Amino acid sequence: MLKILGIGMSVVIVVTAGAGWWFYEHLNGNIHSLSLDGKGGTEKADAFGRTPINILVMGSDGRTSAEDCKLGGGCSKTGVQTGSNADVEMVLHISADRSNATVMSIPRDTMTKVPACTDSETKQSTNGYYGQINSALQYGPACQVATVHQLTGIPIDHFVKLDFSGVVKMSDAIGGVSVCVSNDVYDTYSHLKLSKGGHTLKGDAALEFVRSRHGFGDGSDLGRTTTQHIFLSAMIRKFKSAGTLTDPTAVYGLADAATKALTVDDGLGTVKKLISLASDVNKVPTKRMTFTTMQTAPDPTDSNRLVIGPGAKTLFSTIANDQSLTTGSGGKSAAASATAKPTASAVPASQLAVTVGNGTTIPGRASDVAAALTDQGFGSATVTHGAPTSAATTLTYGTGQKAQAQTVAKALGLSSSHLKQGTGTGLTLVIGADWPSGTSFPGGTSSPAPADTHAAVSNAHASTADEAKSCAQVSQYRTVNLNGVPMTPAQAYAAAKNVPDSDS
Repeated sequence: MLKILGIGMSVVIVVTAGAGWWFYEHLNGNIHSLSLDGKGGTEKADAFGRTPINILVMGSDGRTSAEDCKLGGGCSKTGVQTGSNADVEMVLHISADRSNATVMSIPRDTMTKVPACTDSETKQSTNGYYGQINSALQYGPACQVATVHQLTGIPIDHFVKLDFSGVVKMSDAIGGVSVCVSNDVYDTYSHLKLSKGGHTLKGDAALEFVRSRHGFGDGSDLGRTTTQHIFLSAMIRKFKSAGTLTDPTAVYGLADAATKALTVDDGLGTVKKLISLASDVNKVPTKRMTFTTMQTAPDPTDSNRLVIGPGAKTLFSTIANDQSLTTGSGGKSAAASATAKPTASAVPASQLAVTVGNGTTIPGRASDVAAALTDQGFGSATVTHGAPTSAATTLTYGTGQKAQAQTVAKALGLSSSHLKQGTGTGLTLVIGADWPSGTSFPGGTSSPAPADTHAAVSNAHASTADEAKSCAQVSQYRTVNLNGVPMTPAQAYAAAKNVPDSDS
């Protein structure tokens, strides 16, 4: 799951910095990697050569080892099994400028087209079919990546997969994750049993929490995705807090557990590559990490299955087009306000003022471009007269204003060669003879029209990773069954007095 990326990998940075060659090679030897086979599409670089990162994080339900059979159950008749489904699927998006991140969960019950695939390890293949999205993993991680890419249009650069035992090893290695539940809960299916309030979950208890689908929300997979976001947010906060990584023994255990717990694509198949990724993740503050769940609707042909719902395509677009779902300051989630402007950098367009001059002999060029900037949400764009004639378009910025200039440049399709630092302050754009018409620089890579962030997060259960007081909402419906009697998770807790709590 996501914690392997943003957290376990972060630990690898600290560990390898002072570790010897043997330890480095030991960690490399732990990593199992597979080829992505080009199934995920290609990211587009912005005008400055920066590219976003999109990673499909998969939690497998496979009982492919005795350890996973014990943890997941279901092997009493079949024994150790082959094949698995991706019961947890999260697209982790890290922006090109590393200022923000979005995590979008895809419910496992979503119905979609699975393309023709062949598993590079087992050689099991399919000519393609319409089915439940999590089943694509039966044909290998690359097939799951291809299926998500086809559904969402989001390029997927990498994947990370872990199984039941991986969750247990990681939670043990970090000393547990602090969560809270809104009421007493006993999910008789995942075996999670907790009293109302806060808890620190380790090992099996952590696995029970992230697997529980009957204990929270409406008792479906939709409720489970929200609970998983709470768990992962808590884990991220723990790793970013002071003192977490100061114990050498704990650091070694975590690094060893993290690299043993995951399967990755070969683009992440070395400690060095994981260090680079961890560095990118660590640049994003928790207040600018947005967790969402893909909007869904009931499948018209099967009430137990889902299809993409209103708003989902807009959410896909915000991710594919590298648009943030938080405000530039990160002070408030777009999920909460639904009014934030997506930006190309950590500086919101709404806070920027641009002076535009016409360096061509064509009347009205400055006014046209200035109007285009304000239409894209920029605070103001003032036209000046008397700009000197210029062969080349330039965007001049003052000291400390490079990020602001990059935001303007991305909106207009200007490359870094058009930017220069001046001696004054503010942002001044002079349109040259190389830009005779239009509001996007010829051949440039301007941003697409910003998606509607209100629609993107509507019904997406969005939250940010800094929301420390969020509790998992225990289901009020009769979603569990105890001794053949349907009841609510709270009723089951009260009735199961002889069953120990998960964290006892």
